[in-house]
Amino acid sequence: MTPEQQARHMDRALTLAARGAGAVSPNPMVGAVIVAADGETVLGEGWHRAYGGPHAEVWAVRDADERASVSGSMASGADLTDATIVVTLEPCSHFGKTPPCADLIVARGFRRVIVAHEDPFPEVAGRGIARIREAGADVTVGVRETEARRLNEAFLTHVRTGRPLVTLKWALTLDGQVATASGDSRWITSPQARALVHRWRAEADAVLVGAGTARTDDPSLTVRDWPLAEGQTQPLRIVLDRTGSLASDLKLFTDAHASRTVAVTAPAATPAYADALRARGGTVLTAPEADGHLDLGAVLDMLGSGEGLARRVQSVLVEPGPGLAAAFLRQRLTDRLFAFVAPKLAGVGIGIAGALDVERMADALTFFESAWETVGLDVLLRGYFHAP
Repeated sequence: MTPEQQARHMDRALTLAARGAGAVSPNPMVGAVIVAADGETVLGEGWHRAYGGPHAEVWAVRDADERASVSGSMASGADLTDATIVVTLEPCSHFGKTPPCADLIVARGFRRVIVAHEDPFPEVAGRGIARIREAGADVTVGVRETEARRLNEAFLTHVRTGRPLVTLKWALTLDGQVATASGDSRWITSPQARALVHRWRAEADAVLVGAGTARTDDPSLTVRDWPLAEGQTQPLRIVLDRTGSLASDLKLFTDAHASRTVAVTAPAATPAYADALRARGGTVLTAPEADGHLDLGAVLDMLGSGEGLARRVQSVLVEPGPGLAAAFLRQRLTDRLFAFVAPKLAGVGIGIAGALDVERMADALTFFESAWETVGLDVLLRGYFHAP
């Protein structure tokens, strides 16, 4: 298989892997393509569809077997001994919720395996590749590695740091305002931009706001303007309420998704909504304070470990007010910034970011990489603070 063919099939595998966004966490998104000896003919495809379910390699082999059965070429399954399997992540080598995919690849006799990058998860970490090589298959690692790492940025960040990937999202006018002087902010961006935000919510484990946003906007923080795909659920809704002073009748505490709400308060707080929220299936957690605010680093540690939650949180979409945005940026707790700029002028209004402790332009926060795109009438900056 030529390098061009390898890259093309890996691109397809990455496209398949992305279908698992919002459905497989805390597992990584993985796609697989099985290719015949000619390097062109696709024999089967698959992707990891749901946490706890079969992995991409299993679905791809099943697809190849079904295609062979339908064509009548192999009644008992496809002959894959001359085939190549292209996978976006190292095949697992351990028993988790499913058997090792490396064993499946060996059992089906694949001649060649192409992998985007090794899996840093401690129970894999090169062992899957070693198992396949020991069985005599040729393994190539590093095809479209950068793209694959960006796709699974949340998984890789969580494995490396124990914390979720933090994406800061905001929308502002051309003159840098997130609301008018009266506080009105609906709507700065176009319907297409708002729909994209709902897609991001569907793909994130959690959406996080501060008490100020919850009090002023009474948001739902649900996915409404984007259809939930197979396996996706409404994200956790996290509100930081240090003093526990938010009103008990907010949507976060009373609507049909209250069981998805997590309120984080200081240890001494006694929120009036606590008992009613717990009765609806919601959660109230406490986190330590730092300089008169909730310790954001401790909050991220708690979410990443899954402390008090049903599952570890691997990705958080932060939809902040100015104070919370500045805190995440100032404390270098942001991994990505997704910022919409609308073709509107508000004049004197409310800016997005407060003090960042930057006195010289040379010390300004700088993206490792960034790109602009058009979304409806608006432009979107996707900025990344770290290498993939």
